[in-house]
Amino acid sequence: MELTGVAKRYPGGVEALRGVDLVIGRGEMTAIVGPSGSGKSTLLHMIGTLDRPSEGSVRIAGYEVAELSDRELSALRARHVGFVFQQFHLAVGVSALDNVADGILYGGAGLRERRERARAALERVGLGHRTGHRPNQMSGGEQQRVAVARAVVGEPDLLLADEPTGNLDTASGAEVLELLDDLHGTGTTVAIITHDLDVAGRAPRRVRVRDGLIEGAGIR
Repeated sequence: MELTGVAKRYPGGVEALRGVDLVIGRGEMTAIVGPSGSGKSTLLHMIGTLDRPSEGSVRIAGYEVAELSDRELSALRARHVGFVFQQFHLAVGVSALDNVADGILYGGAGLRERRERARAALERVGLGHRTGHRPNQMSGGEQQRVAVARAVVGEPDLLLADEPTGNLDTASGAEVLELLDDLHGTGTTVAIITHDLDVAGRAPRRVRVRDGLIEGAGIR
């Protein structure tokens, strides 16, 4: 993933990013840290191709985002990027198995194959025994692990985790961070967006964002 001279401006003169240069290499684990309003969430949107820059270049897995249509961007995300959010975003009345299977709903696989892959992903995050449970029957930590399974069921190159422990108690948060460590250990590129320095401290590399600029992006 490579950002070059990326700026993002919103109506009213709000400049969320101001000429950001950032490279995250294949297989890296990086924490992107900064206070509220620093621009780190906008940076997440750029990296995840959820938004387009006002200027500058964004390249994901070798593709120049500016040259892709909205449909092509959706396909790029489906093949290469997985997302884990603070709010879980699980369908309330749906089993863990089908919440994860829906993560590859638009990949062309039939229901049986999607469920088989979902079951394997849930096994991977330690929830093979909870496939039939709905979110309201699970703890916060278990729900977040379901969200991680949904993010990785399509075997993306890049996993983006936005405040993944923000709604969890300390023990559950530690379990989720250990899971992200394990995924990184198997070769997945992981970027964690957080304001929590303890969470950021687990990553080999820490990128600091303030006022829409990168202040530091070195390896600790």
